[in-house]
Amino acid sequence: MDALEAARAVVDDHHPDARAAFLGGSVVTGRRTATSDLDIVILLHGAPAPYRASLQYADWPVEVFVHTEATWHAYIERELLKRRSPLLWMCADGLLLFDTDGLGARLATQARKLTAAGPPPVSAEEIDDRRYAITDLLDDLAGSNDQSECLFIATELVRRTAELALAVGGSWAGGGKWLARRLETTVPGLSARLHHGLQEVLGGRVEPLVAVVDEVLGRAGGRLWVGYERAGAP
Repeated sequence: MDALEAARAVVDDHHPDARAAFLGGSVVTGRRTATSDLDIVILLHGAPAPYRASLQYADWPVEVFVHTEATWHAYIERELLKRRSPLLWMCADGLLLFDTDGLGARLATQARKLTAAGPPPVSAEEIDDRRYAITDLLDDLAGSNDQSECLFIATELVRRTAELALAVGGSWAGGGKWLARRLETTVPGLSARLHHGLQEVLGGRVEPLVAVVDEVLGRAGGRLWVGYERAGAP
């Protein structure tokens, strides 16, 4: 059973009265792999939406994201503030499986406009928070002689540095493989340099990774420690 056939069957089995449905994710792109699952967004008139669930259909692992029109908008609004919205991208880049009343077409159009416009700008406060956290990790890495510690410090540095590069570059954020993909689009070559730096740390040399991290920090204002301050919650 191919991806489209399986996705339509999943919707028919679970929500035959759905208003519209999208098939998104890697399975509809050239980046499909042997372990790609079916990411299906389903739009209902009402309950039991909203919910998400993971299931198996035939040979396919499936994730369903079930919404009403109202909850779709609410989730998108909330996720936009984080500059990371898998739901938005599934509808912008995904395949519209069916559309009974025009809702799917309207949401697809809105999703494409939002993704093309880019995420909201990052606040100076958030950039400083990221600079401070990375500076703290760099100090930890410089002071550690334990290989196990260095592994986890360096891994965290790679992730946070990539996220900072995306924020400074005005890009959408991502996690896991999507962090790597967004990073390669925003700052070509940086992912490979971070990878090399991490390998060098495992071999006992921290300098290559530190150099790359400091380069990214420089685009955001450099390291930050002295003078950093945040008010606590009352």
